[in-house]
Amino acid sequence: VADARYYALPVRWASAGGVTDGVDETHFGPDVTCTRAQVVTFLWRAAHQPEPKSADNRFTDVEPSHYFYKAVLWAVEQGITDGVDSTHFDPAGTCTRGHVVTFLYRFEKQPAVEGSNPFSDVPETKYFHDAVLWAVRTGVTDGVTDTSFAPADGCTRAQVVTFLYRDLHRVPKPETLPDDTPV
Repeated sequence: VADARYYALPVRWASAGGVTDGVDETHFGPDVTCTRAQVVTFLWRAAHQPEPKSADNRFTDVEPSHYFYKAVLWAVEQGITDGVDSTHFDPAGTCTRGHVVTFLYRFEKQPAVEGSNPFSDVPETKYFHDAVLWAVRTGVTDGVTDTSFAPADGCTRAQVVTFLYRDLHRVPKPETLPDDTPV
């Protein structure tokens, strides 16, 4: 993680705060796509690992021995996420850009969103519509272009910790980033 990368400060914050470690002792893996379990766990850790109020778990793919068990229970209780169906969370499933901003938007209690939508790939009928507009307006992220958000693209470790950092610190988004990777 070079200091000039847009995600350098968020990675240092995430590592120092126990949000996530690297993929090994000397590498963060910024371009590695995150899973649903990883993103929910990062958010739970950033929220200081609150205990779930209940041990009720309807997901057959989430066991008490999994590192993400409490994070998933907490996130479901808080209305941050749900399963992919009534009995599966899909912890190993790719977490998309649309998912991540939706998790954060729900974590922030879904504030009202106003204004026009510049993204042709974010229709008003999609679950992530308001979350995307909120994320862009608050400086959590931008589109990958002026007219595309790429909500179905996998969200990388660098993007996830950057989104989390910007949301929790309300850091104004820079006009230009030190590299060409959109976040």
